[in-house]
Amino acid sequence: MKKNILVLTGSPRARGNSDLLADAFIRGAAEAGHEVVKCDLARKNIRGCTACDRCFSSGKPCVFDDDFNEIAPLIQRADIIVFVTPLYWYTFPAQLKAAIDKLYSFEVGKKKLDISGAILIACGGDPEEFYFDGIISSYRLILRHLHWEDMGRLIVPGVNNKGDVLSTDYLSRAEKMGRDIT
Repeated sequence: MKKNILVLTGSPRARGNSDLLADAFIRGAAEAGHEVVKCDLARKNIRGCTACDRCFSSGKPCVFDDDFNEIAPLIQRADIIVFVTPLYWYTFPAQLKAAIDKLYSFEVGKKKLDISGAILIACGGDPEEFYFDGIISSYRLILRHLHWEDMGRLIVPGVNNKGDVLSTDYLSRAEKMGRDIT
């Protein structure tokens, strides 16, 4: 069954390891017949949520006029969200976190999301997977709160320099994740 998949990337480093992983995942998902949209949040201007609780009161998700208002319709159309990100201080980078924080607008505005699940693909220079415990914990709590299924995680340690992921098997693993979505 064809799914609408929204891939949210958060790396400020263009064409880095997480971008390569996102593109591999997208190749696999597109090959499997899914509709995939990639949104590079590091190239967007998204202001942090101020918890003003005026979400959707002006006809748009956020009363502050930033790029989240153009991303929100993509979120509303998605069946699956894929977070593809580098690890920054054991969690999501600010560029991606700002959009995650603004998911709050759907609750305040009482806008139903039909998202059934999410996937986390995270990479970083830290050599051991335990360094990713913080981002995994945040991801799991987001899913629990939003009642989304955890459709998989791919944790990619030891890739610090741009292109390091090219000498691993993680790109093929990310592509397979995309291909295996049912």
